[in-house]
Amino acid sequence: MKVTSAITALTAASLSQAFTLPSTLRSAVNQVASGQNPLVQAERFLIELEPGSTQWVTEEDKWELRSQGKNFFDITGTPELGQTLAASDKATVKYPSKTAYNDTISPLLKNLDKKLMKKHLEKFTSFHTRYYRSDYGKQSSQWLFDQVNETLTEAGAGVVQFFEHPWGQNSIIATLPGKSEKTIVIGAHQDSINLFLPSILAAPGADDDGSGTVTILEALRVLLQDKDILHGKAENTVEFHWYSAEEGGLLGSQAIFSSYEKTGRDIKAMLQQDMTGYTHATLAAGEPESVGVITDFVDPGLTIFIKEVVSTYCSIPYIETKCGYACSDHASASKAGYPSAFVIESDFKYSDKKIHTTEDKVEFLDFGHMLQHARLTLGLAYELAFAKFD
Repeated sequence: MKVTSAITALTAASLSQAFTLPSTLRSAVNQVASGQNPLVQAERFLIELEPGSTQWVTEEDKWELRSQGKNFFDITGTPELGQTLAASDKATVKYPSKTAYNDTISPLLKNLDKKLMKKHLEKFTSFHTRYYRSDYGKQSSQWLFDQVNETLTEAGAGVVQFFEHPWGQNSIIATLPGKSEKTIVIGAHQDSINLFLPSILAAPGADDDGSGTVTILEALRVLLQDKDILHGKAENTVEFHWYSAEEGGLLGSQAIFSSYEKTGRDIKAMLQQDMTGYTHATLAAGEPESVGVITDFVDPGLTIFIKEVVSTYCSIPYIETKCGYACSDHASASKAGYPSAFVIESDFKYSDKKIHTTEDKVEFLDFGHMLQHARLTLGLAYELAFAKFD
């Protein structure tokens, strides 16, 4: 049944009884009950479901596709992404064959704090939703910006800025300059969504992708404790990104990497952390806790090196898995011609099924597992910050 059919089948009274809504949202429910639908937008969007396969859809159509498990780029505002260089001209980056900074990184790993990650995530999920078109989404982005800024200010290094978007919730970029403009990017997405009623229902988004958001924030905090990083002595620049509007079709990351592509930014690697905290289904199936390393639509060389980093700096193994086309923000980097990779909390089949609902809550997450993802993030960021690329 389409979302609009489901909405009109309910009365305002039944919705109000079923869900605790702010007064502004109850007003929207009343519009629905009186025959109006505030969710149906006149806008249409051009999406890409697979390479070369595009179609025009409404906002509601997007959520219908997502509820069916279909991922896509919304290319309405970035149709030129990936067109600057021909595929044959996109350079292959050579990564180290093994990790090289264990003596420096190992002491830093001990400073990662899962209690701090939990504290941050509890606050981040307290916003009614982080839907990118909502005022809550804008408020949550400002809160996150403030946390990143505080982290950099306390360390006395780096700079953070908004990458502004027309829909209201802005992406965030924290930059730790190195000796060159060759850049390593660590990313997560900050928005959340409830696919039933995106503009109305709660979307705590604890795992998707609050978990990745606080995981990379914690890795940033500890990375800044290294004196060479702090004083700009790394070979390469490191950026931490928190993307807006991933759920709407990778909108924030496309805008950023489109800008980078147009200005000739030299991005040597991009790692996406999207969903880092759910282990229940894996353990219930009798499988070992592991880091899911995505192997489809990613850079093979970077993915091989990430496996080395997991083996060196994590106390759990990795498992290879797949997630499909345009399944998270790393896909935007790849489309722009930059090498990217993606890790997730488990084998994809055991990943969190509570996402995109009111039940994607902190109480269902494993912060010990998130700590493993933070170890991976910190290890990779440091190793590649000091790697010497041609």
